[in-house]
Amino acid sequence: MLSKSLKNVLISLSLALSLSVTFAHAESDQDPWEGFNRAVFSFNEGLDRAILKPVTQGYRYVTPQVAQTGVNNFFENLKDVRTLVNNLLQGKFHNATEDFARITFNTTFGLGGLIDVATPMGIPKNNEDFGQTLGVWGVSSGPYVVLPLFGPSTVRDTVGMVPDWYLDPVYYVDDRSTRYPLRAMRVIDTRSQLMDAERIISGDRYIFIRDAYLQRREFLINDGEVNVTFDETDF
Repeated sequence: MLSKSLKNVLISLSLALSLSVTFAHAESDQDPWEGFNRAVFSFNEGLDRAILKPVTQGYRYVTPQVAQTGVNNFFENLKDVRTLVNNLLQGKFHNATEDFARITFNTTFGLGGLIDVATPMGIPKNNEDFGQTLGVWGVSSGPYVVLPLFGPSTVRDTVGMVPDWYLDPVYYVDDRSTRYPLRAMRVIDTRSQLMDAERIISGDRYIFIRDAYLQRREFLINDGEVNVTFDETDF
């Protein structure tokens, strides 16, 4: 559990970074660092084409679907730990109870998380991270930023990556010969999950991915509640 002082420090850091840029117009409000971001985006795309995508395609080719599902279930079960803590920090105690139940059932009856037994039992899966927690606490997203290797983010979400790092059970695996392969396998699994979704990308890949990321983050922070307002000229 994060201490109150650490919480205040993280909020202050995110606010300071968010206020560091004066915006000229609505589009630049979201992406004032577009030149830098596009350069990093191109670097990430090149790295993906040269290494990550071929490795992931090989993984999908040689690994049976049932094994791929088991790997994804395993890492999703680990991610539920992060979700549980962030639901507590956001005061969503009912959701935190669901997270605890999922971790318990999937870890014990699901062979360490390889089998998702919680979903068929009617226990929904939640998705929370510290970037969302900062958003719930009222911290603005700040500018959009593309991080080397990590990809799309915002100032707020980048700050949120720090406590989430310590909420990752893999971080506490002492044996490096186990910890590093687990991290590599998770990267491959994450890339595999995106393989089919990227087919819908059209036009400028940078803009498509940026807008999709920002919209999804807003959706997650508001728990899917979208306020739609109408002007009388709309009718």
